[in-house]
Amino acid sequence: MNAFVAVTDKDWFTYLQTAGDLDEVNFWQPSAAGAFQALDSGAPFLFKLHSPDDFIVGGGFFSYWTKLRASFVWEAFGIKNGASTLEEMRDRIERYRRIRSSPGEDYEIGCILLQQPFFLTREEWLPVPEWSPNIVRGKTYDLAVQPGRKLWDEIQLRLRARGGFVAGEAPVPRYGEPILVQPRLGQGSFRVIVTDAYGRRCAVTGEKALPVLIAAHIRPFADGGEHRVDNGLLLRSDIHILFDRGYVTVTPQYRLEVSGRLKTDFDNGEEYIAWRGKQISVPPKPEYRPKPDLLAWHKENRFIS
Repeated sequence: MNAFVAVTDKDWFTYLQTAGDLDEVNFWQPSAAGAFQALDSGAPFLFKLHSPDDFIVGGGFFSYWTKLRASFVWEAFGIKNGASTLEEMRDRIERYRRIRSSPGEDYEIGCILLQQPFFLTREEWLPVPEWSPNIVRGKTYDLAVQPGRKLWDEIQLRLRARGGFVAGEAPVPRYGEPILVQPRLGQGSFRVIVTDAYGRRCAVTGEKALPVLIAAHIRPFADGGEHRVDNGLLLRSDIHILFDRGYVTVTPQYRLEVSGRLKTDFDNGEEYIAWRGKQISVPPKPEYRPKPDLLAWHKENRFIS
């Protein structure tokens, strides 16, 4: 397993370090050019400050990379972008882009989504092994061999000292071979990955206007559902509301079912009733498709027959 040590904006780090307990953060890149492909999902992503602070100061567990417009990024992650406002986030991005944009320009940025972030105190900072001052973005370390192995052991010691730190859905191994674990997604990461999984189109209507598309939980988080892509549907906002309120559902065969109560309750709903029986679009990756048992749960517990 590899880890990636990324050069990190100190203001971003300092803000998040004092923001309280966070389940996820967005490590944004000022440019959307070039996908981040250095890690598999579940691998450690570590933060190193700019020189002369050549130390590892924290990290998280990589889950996903994508490029998104700044406004959507702020809506999805808010202060988990390492800033108190959208304007502050844009100011930091544009400092690295070295281009001042007009207030209405909604440019794309790269987004490295990290789960279960951790921020080390000054006393816990680690010197970066075998680091060259010519490195601009970051460096990959193989955690099975030195110096990566020693680096990972030192990170684990610091995390365990905090008391029972758990990475993903399995405990961090005490020592021995590093293993990948599937990171639990936060709400923002769930929204982003579901949006991409459906090709940024509503599963029912094919709508592509991103501001009106919502990543819906099939089984709500408050009812024991998880922020998992296979517990999600990308829906246009009006259909999302109807889905949440039980006026529409999706069968385990991926067909839309529409309640006749739309007509009786609101003397309306012809547009939605016309879609009754429609085969919805699902993600091309089988592991991202809605789980049939969750769809069955929604029909049984939410659908108004």
